[in-house]
Amino acid sequence: MVWWRNTVVVGIGSGKIIILNEVTGTNVSVLSGHTRWVASLTFSFDGALLVSGSDDRTIKLWDIQTGGVIKTFSGHTSVIWSVSISLDYTTIASGSRNMTVWLWDVETGECRHIIEGHTRSVKSVSFSKHSKILISSSEDHTVRWWGADGHQIQQAEGGPMVAFSSDRTHFVSFGGEVITVQNTDSGVVVAEIPVASGQVKSCCFSPDGRTVALAIKYTIYLWDISGTVPHLVETFVGHTGIIYSLAFSSPYSLISASWDKSVKFWQIGGSLIAPVIANPESTPLAPALVKSVSLQSEDGIAISSDSAGVVRILDILTGTCKASFQTPCIGDINLRDTQLVDGRLILIWYADEEVHVWDATKDQLLRKIHIPFGYKAKDLRISGDGSKVLYLNILTIHAWSIWTGEAVGEVKLGSVVCEGLTVYGTKVWVHSEHLPTQAWDFGIPGSSPVQLLNISLDRPCLNFVDRTKIWNTGPSRVEDSATGKVVFHLFGKYGKPSASQWDGQYLVVGYGSEVLIVDFLNVIPQ
Repeated sequence: MVWWRNTVVVGIGSGKIIILNEVTGTNVSVLSGHTRWVASLTFSFDGALLVSGSDDRTIKLWDIQTGGVIKTFSGHTSVIWSVSISLDYTTIASGSRNMTVWLWDVETGECRHIIEGHTRSVKSVSFSKHSKILISSSEDHTVRWWGADGHQIQQAEGGPMVAFSSDRTHFVSFGGEVITVQNTDSGVVVAEIPVASGQVKSCCFSPDGRTVALAIKYTIYLWDISGTVPHLVETFVGHTGIIYSLAFSSPYSLISASWDKSVKFWQIGGSLIAPVIANPESTPLAPALVKSVSLQSEDGIAISSDSAGVVRILDILTGTCKASFQTPCIGDINLRDTQLVDGRLILIWYADEEVHVWDATKDQLLRKIHIPFGYKAKDLRISGDGSKVLYLNILTIHAWSIWTGEAVGEVKLGSVVCEGLTVYGTKVWVHSEHLPTQAWDFGIPGSSPVQLLNISLDRPCLNFVDRTKIWNTGPSRVEDSATGKVVFHLFGKYGKPSASQWDGQYLVVGYGSEVLIVDFLNVIPQ
């Protein structure tokens, strides 16, 4: 399995190569050509080409856009465990069970060199950063460096398998009870990770080189290797078969493939992001659950609020935590919202018949707004311009000034509302399960909220369908609340968010204690 820019490629036992979209989990295409199981895959450095090695003893070079085979390389006498393509696309290297490394001329399809020296099966080959050196590892527990003409430059203990950092400056050698991180140029060991519970079947570096993921049987372990002493930071459990391949798609997301015939997508938690300022007395022993998320993509940020009272500002593009704040909004309070207004992070929440308005930046309560209504509260939002608190019960929308607490608008719905609010700027849409969508503008100066006759949105309003069906392992439908049309599908836990917000390009969602930010620009059908 390999990854490149939202594309996941998996080789399977039938000889087919499956291409998946990382965001939706959907099958994009199938590459057919090999006659036996695909044992190795690699992308070219720009992601335009794919190289595959198979138990049918052939190597194929694919055009990833068209799905066509550019060239087939034949000559190996046994399964091809590993393939690598040089930076200039002129050479493909392959490692095989027959203890040799082959160098292929991409233009002619002929074998340029057969490198001998290993005494057991060659499990991994990779070109260095500038393609001047080839590195191979073998079941003979050696790692060897080779020149362009096939002569051996140096040798070190390691293996039988290795994985390289994205910049090719380091590699991790695995397969035994101690995992070593080594310098690519010198082979010097810079870190060691003990693995007493079993043999590692797969390993990979995060894109920033700070983290190493290890797969042992059905479990994934994440180790932080950025400091002087490596330490375990996170564990993922969920596969029921041996995990045979791992790939980071970002420093905060990981993909795994298993013999249980599944590919899983994991969101890495806050332990690898910036440390959070939290009150230890209020933080529960279990991970704090994400209770609300908000999105301000024009500012490049998303904001989350969790049950421990911690509010985080997240960078949309990198996922890193830019700032975090401890607030009194603790526990199972689902009606809450956050927004960055004129440089001030404002959090509102509903508890004990009051809306609390909290300035997280100054760590102070601005005001409480008493809610005397007996109807069940359905939703609580900050208007898109940051000026108002919007409160929805089953029959009415109420609006107050976020700065003065004065009532500034009210809408009688006339029928029971079963869903919530969608807010863009000063406009508010109300969705109900059995009634047409309605909309009002709360921002017209000197006027009560004005109902909009044209209620169409320039983007779908997402509704995650059947998200409570925990036993459902198939795709979950995501519909447009206004039209009822299916917008796209999400797989696994990604179809069951605890909170979500969407602006037509970015989707920010909470899953338990995790926050996922997805760029859907090229996913939503037009």
